[in-house]
Amino acid sequence: MTFGMSRRGVLASGAASLMLAGCGRRLGPGLLTSVDTHPEGFPPVEAVRYFGDLLRERTAGRLNLRLYPGGQLGNERDTLEITTFGGIDFNRVNLAPLNSIEPTTIVPALPFLFEDVAHMHEFADGPIGQAVLDSITPHGLIGLCFYDSGARSFYNTRRPIRTPEDMRGLKLRVPGSDLYIEMVRSLGADAVPMPLDEVYTSLAQGVIDGAENNWPSFENGRHFEVAPYYSLTQHLLAPEMFVMSKVTYDALSAEDQTIVKQAARDSVPYMRELWEAQDARSRAIIMASGVEVNEVDPAPFVAAMTGVWQASLTKPLQRELVDRVLALRGGSL
Repeated sequence: MTFGMSRRGVLASGAASLMLAGCGRRLGPGLLTSVDTHPEGFPPVEAVRYFGDLLRERTAGRLNLRLYPGGQLGNERDTLEITTFGGIDFNRVNLAPLNSIEPTTIVPALPFLFEDVAHMHEFADGPIGQAVLDSITPHGLIGLCFYDSGARSFYNTRRPIRTPEDMRGLKLRVPGSDLYIEMVRSLGADAVPMPLDEVYTSLAQGVIDGAENNWPSFENGRHFEVAPYYSLTQHLLAPEMFVMSKVTYDALSAEDQTIVKQAARDSVPYMRELWEAQDARSRAIIMASGVEVNEVDPAPFVAAMTGVWQASLTKPLQRELVDRVLALRGGSL
């Protein structure tokens, strides 16, 4: 595991331990914990809740799940650290914090890799996706499944983005990932790594000019209230990952391990239904809000990503998996 346990991480771990000691598995065996930075009611949160229902039903109540949404136990990077130590059992995370510990997870996070959602689902549901899920096992995590995260586009407070030239001089929030940072820099903007929960205030106060995210996150975080320009670059269709602590997984019986993995897979179709409905609701709210939404010719943005891909794909396995993803739609690296 290559995480460096920062002072903030140590503090977060201590806070989580106190919370879990008071309301977690010490109250009884079989009570497992799951965390999410997304708020109550958001599709991945409800998908994990459904996973917990399946777990309880299929183990006749031997395994139960307690869910902590809304970042109650910290941001994704800190809770991921705690998950590797077994202090948290399950975690739904963006690929960004995983990119820094396992290069294979960079593959589905590459900008403009997937042509559309169907293409991404082919990856996520097949052997290529499984190879990426399996790649995090040596780091103390079990990759259970992929959840949708929509198409990410840029939004900002200053102007519509139609070409990379329009991005020059903008300070744009990105998750804490070298890949995201290089992507934004290659398009001419200044990348500002920042936790998601700080974006609204930073936009309102002018600390940043914009960010990038999907329709539901743009709407759910109320970012559209302070960033009136949303430009449909759709540069990322990267899924998110639902992971489990290997410490917890190894403590289960072989039967329960099988139940956990199947329950996670069975939660995916439910999550996709919820995501599709949420995406439609969020689009409608944003379109009615007065936000200026503009289409974008992706060609110049794609062209700017050549160096990002080359710099990111440093391992033979990464390049092999990218070739296989592109081959699903007849392309090649």
